[in-house]
Amino acid sequence: MATRSQTAAVLLAGALALAACGSGGSKPSASGGAATGGKTLVIDTSFDLKTGDPGRTYEPTGLIIGKAAYETLLTFDGADVTKPVPALAESYELAEDGKTLTLKLKQGAVFADGSPITADDVVFSLTRVRDMKGTPSFLLDGVDVAKDGDSTIKLTSKTANPALPYILPNPALGIINSKAAKEHGATTDAQDKAEQYLNSASLGSGPYVIESFNVSSQVVLKANPKYYGTRPAYDKVVIRNVEAATQKLNVQRGDSQIALNLSGDQVTGMPGTLQVKKTASANVIFLLANQDSAVSKTTPNAKFVEAVRKGVDYAGLLELAGEGSTQAPGVIPSQLLGALPPEAATKRDVEGAKAALAASGLSNPSVKLEYPSELTVNGLSFQPLAERIQANLKEVGITVELAPAPVTTALDNYRKGKEEMGLWYWGPDYPDPSDYLAFLPGKTVGLRAGWKPGTAEDIEAAGEKAASTIGDEARKAVYQDVQNKLNAGGPFVPLIQPSQNIVTAASVTGLEYHPVWTVDVADLGVK
Repeated sequence: MATRSQTAAVLLAGALALAACGSGGSKPSASGGAATGGKTLVIDTSFDLKTGDPGRTYEPTGLIIGKAAYETLLTFDGADVTKPVPALAESYELAEDGKTLTLKLKQGAVFADGSPITADDVVFSLTRVRDMKGTPSFLLDGVDVAKDGDSTIKLTSKTANPALPYILPNPALGIINSKAAKEHGATTDAQDKAEQYLNSASLGSGPYVIESFNVSSQVVLKANPKYYGTRPAYDKVVIRNVEAATQKLNVQRGDSQIALNLSGDQVTGMPGTLQVKKTASANVIFLLANQDSAVSKTTPNAKFVEAVRKGVDYAGLLELAGEGSTQAPGVIPSQLLGALPPEAATKRDVEGAKAALAASGLSNPSVKLEYPSELTVNGLSFQPLAERIQANLKEVGITVELAPAPVTTALDNYRKGKEEMGLWYWGPDYPDPSDYLAFLPGKTVGLRAGWKPGTAEDIEAAGEKAASTIGDEARKAVYQDVQNKLNAGGPFVPLIQPSQNIVTAASVTGLEYHPVWTVDVADLGVK
């Protein structure tokens, strides 16, 4: 798998979401674009949205829209991301060496204009994403896309790529009507000019089409009359950009049916007429201890890291995070293949932490903890977490100086590997454990912790084995082994997965939180 330097993008996405939440903009009309005589669903969210072009989409709000308007070759069944299932492809098979993925196209699938979906559409769509170098291009780095006859697609990688079936469900890889797209400037290189058109119309085969699109206020979807699958329950879906406090008010008074961005505190005490879904998000908040002696004389000490790991009060952090959050036993979140079981999570051991600190040879160490001051993850601020960690480690004998900074400043230090200790989070680029090999020495996040290649050969060897292992059960075992080794000898301390809180009207059924597209509006029912 080709690893990208994308944590910054993920974190900036969070910052953008926060900015949208803070400004809110003018409140869109609750009846904006409402259907006459049909069922309309109004969803309030804090927009993180740049485009309606699936090949350029990688922001959370855009993925909700992309999932509704464009179908992919593979998908996931509800919230289960441990096994890809057929969508536009009726079947798929990964070669024994993991280098070739063969997919057979479903017959009878059509685009919104009624034209059939062909192998040529698939090749054009995927090649376009890869070669026009938009944000999601990395998903297909090193993957050759070709058809084999009229109904077979072959995706070929130079090295084993068992993550590919887990990558293909991403809405950024939605299949577009190539003939119509070319008429509006679509190409398979950086000269592509189709984005403006795709911001006003959709060229997919999904259960919905885009009726109107405003990147700062609202997007309206209407049911695709030529959809060949099961017709969605709602004729129209209005997705509005609304600040969190107003989201709460709107859903309480019935002006909306779904609020996506409420914190644990905001959903407390909701009236019984509303449904509150609390589940652990796929974001993992973690500590890093820099391994570069030029940055710190303290944090590269393995016994110091052990003292931190044993000294953190994980139960206390969960209290701060609220109901629905969970401790992260490893860097891979609980929803993904290869996640460690809950019983593998580190338990607080103050005496053990003091013993490790004594064994470190460090006397009354003092370290600086950096984190973004204005960034929230699932409504959770880093400040109270940092303060709690500071108090926890003081009990062990470690002095922690808190150093919050604006996200751009903090990100710069983090990306350059200049933080002595850092408090950050990682959200999955795609729901496959290979995305978390970024935490190994010499990889993206490893380097941000000053962890150079060749410094932990057993962990690196375990990572190389995991990257090339084929088969779900075998992959589960090797990725758990990688995390156990990381927990024992790495510079990272996985902390928590904060809660994703979604509030819906009692009339809404079938909602499941999804770590890639948040919610599949076509799966929602009405009672």
